[in-house]
Amino acid sequence: MGKITHCRIDWVKLTYMKTIIRQFNVDVSEAAEQNLDRYEHFNAFFTRQLKEGARTFVSGDENIASPVDGSVSQAGEITEGRIFQAKGHDYSLTTLLGGEDDWSTRFNGGNFTTLYLSPRDYHRIHMPMDASLREMRHVPGRLFSVSPSTVRTIPGLFARNERVVCLFDTASGPMAMILVGAIFVASVDTVWHGTVTPPTRPDIQTWQYGHDGNYIRLAKGEEMGRFNMGSTVILLYGPQQIQWVSELVADAPVQMGQQIATLSR
Repeated sequence: MGKITHCRIDWVKLTYMKTIIRQFNVDVSEAAEQNLDRYEHFNAFFTRQLKEGARTFVSGDENIASPVDGSVSQAGEITEGRIFQAKGHDYSLTTLLGGEDDWSTRFNGGNFTTLYLSPRDYHRIHMPMDASLREMRHVPGRLFSVSPSTVRTIPGLFARNERVVCLFDTASGPMAMILVGAIFVASVDTVWHGTVTPPTRPDIQTWQYGHDGNYIRLAKGEEMGRFNMGSTVILLYGPQQIQWVSELVADAPVQMGQQIATLSR
């Protein structure tokens, strides 16, 4: 799939673009580049930049913005180290993060939301608030589909799929953004590292930040990464750190930049 989506043969790339646009009702008018011929391959179209003014980020340091366009899979509290996936299914916070350590302790009892990106959505990921990067982990795993129907049936899906875990400190406490891979989504990029995967490694890989001059601070609204094909972002906060807005419920649409939470302190 990676080879197909990076194919530069005109009829191949244009066929895929037009099929996705038609099948998923993609709004090309929001793109910075609307001429399909100018995209070097399908993936360049899939990760297209939005034109200026297409999205507005909620103002105010106390207001947290959606990092993506998509829909809410779930939102709620992390209870006894477990995160709700769907009716009858939950999974381990510790497993999601790649192992037991101080970070899993800091998020236990906090809040999560799971945001699903469909093929029609904008596939760049932006910062929901100002934050300093402390650690990034590549956790190898499966590539199950993350479509709503699959999420309802496969136990522990998000803690089993390949993922990139980005751990931040903010003025109000810890924040994690977990970029979950899926079927056809074997490539995840971040702005500070480039392509994190592939290659897929047999063991968890960890990168540390915030020391020896290796400081990375990103402001609310800045791009932090992208999926090469669509997937899911899981956002985590610590206990009593934030409160989700009442509209953030399962199946609700979200647009990058809209308010999804307010800081509690």
